[in-house]
Amino acid sequence: MKRRALLPGILHHGLLLILAALWLTPILWLVLTSFGVDEGPNLRTFFPQALTLRHYRELLSSSGSVSSFPAWFTNTLIVAVFTCLLSTVSVLSTAYAMSFLRFRGRKVLMKAAVLLNLFPGFLGMIAVYFILREAGLTNTLAGLVIVYSGGAAVDYLIAKGFFDTVSRSLREAAWLEGANEWIVFRRIILPLARPIVVYTVISSFLYPWMDFVYASIIMSSGIAMDKTVALGLFSLVDKVNRNRYFAQFCAGGVIVSMPISVLFIIMQKFYVEGITGGSVKG
Repeated sequence: MKRRALLPGILHHGLLLILAALWLTPILWLVLTSFGVDEGPNLRTFFPQALTLRHYRELLSSSGSVSSFPAWFTNTLIVAVFTCLLSTVSVLSTAYAMSFLRFRGRKVLMKAAVLLNLFPGFLGMIAVYFILREAGLTNTLAGLVIVYSGGAAVDYLIAKGFFDTVSRSLREAAWLEGANEWIVFRRIILPLARPIVVYTVISSFLYPWMDFVYASIIMSSGIAMDKTVALGLFSLVDKVNRNRYFAQFCAGGVIVSMPISVLFIIMQKFYVEGITGGSVKG
């Protein structure tokens, strides 16, 4: 009986190891290539012949017409930080209103938000581009921030699911003590909803940090200094620059992944609690 029970576990873990190897192998190859001596793709061997930090030094000090990584990183960081702030405030305030307040048209707005989430975001890209062009916001970081944070409130459902688990008696007790809606939201609800706040912050930061599609449409000037990290790194692996800048592309991928990895490791506990707590209604 023990052998029969042991066999499914071995098969299960063996399958997980195979899937993990398939997923980690390209990442490991990218990291090794970034430290290798070859400038282009090394397809001869998996491990580089020698290790060097030259590609990282060249990437971090680049400011030319092809590679300008410090400017790309700064642009992306600015957009991600401002988008994170605006989106977090928008999502949490909308979720609080939909969860705790009762007003005319509330259910209609909730149904409309669900319907809007059913449509892929790329359907409105052309319309968004022409609106931004008429407003003079194309090829600007402000235009990217507006696009990324403009529809953030529609994604309130997970936060609302978490707020629904908070006891309403706490809000009522605060009202009896003379607290207004802002004090209840800031001093009572948000401290109790720390996991969903962390989840919202990380999610709001990740999207502009990794996005390529909207950035390629809005930031279309072709000037290297105006690009985000995604656009800049992609330009390093086109047909013209691939053999010269591929190792720098790998180095850029490693650098870009480090802040997100550290942030996720630190906030992993709250991130998981935010997903699980907001996935069901209490």
